[in-house]
Amino acid sequence: MTSTASSPKFVCTICARGGSKGVPGKNIRMLIDKPLIAHTIAQAKATGLFEAVAVSSDSPEILEVAGKYGADILIRRPDELATDESGKLPAILHALGEVERQLGFEADYLIDLDATSPLRFPEDIKACADILTETGCSCVLTGYPAHRSPYFNLLERAKDGSISLSKQLPDPVLRRQDSPECFDMNGSVYGWKREALKVDPGIFYPDTKLYVMPRDRSIDVDEELDFDIIRMIMERRAGN
Repeated sequence: MTSTASSPKFVCTICARGGSKGVPGKNIRMLIDKPLIAHTIAQAKATGLFEAVAVSSDSPEILEVAGKYGADILIRRPDELATDESGKLPAILHALGEVERQLGFEADYLIDLDATSPLRFPEDIKACADILTETGCSCVLTGYPAHRSPYFNLLERAKDGSISLSKQLPDPVLRRQDSPECFDMNGSVYGWKREALKVDPGIFYPDTKLYVMPRDRSIDVDEELDFDIIRMIMERRAGN
């Protein structure tokens, strides 16, 4: 993307830690025709939105693969930001700082893409960018309609073993359709106004917006079965 004086500057971060326990090596495991992380890099590049697409990792192997598949900036994540206990926001902020240092200017917006969510479309990324610029919101995140409602059929078990609905309203909900709309966060796309992220790192601001994606673009690689499901969906898409 070539910026003009009036066009907002977007940068993209993809944070991919090397120490996955549930699915070892998942970020660079082959999925159809390329490593998992390469699908996300390709989607980011296809939008034409970004001044740079940066990959942050503690793994030299992941960074090597990311560079091979088109990442513009490769960032060696500090070890203290790559432990099992480390949150993602500090890693995103570190990556943003490195991107801006290398580019020599501050971005207007940051979009972070999860490397383990390869089923999104470039249009999903662009839609989140549009929400940021058109509404002026601090943050946009993605989710899909929840299969279970905390007001109707999602249960909680208390420490004493008792079972109850996760959330209850003054008047009981007798039909799922009558419960408030609920969504599962899919972690596929997070977008921020840079100023909001730097001043108050988080995702739930008073003006946070939700972009709703369908279930078949929301599956995240968290266990081995997910790879099989994602591969099936990708093969089905290729056949259409």
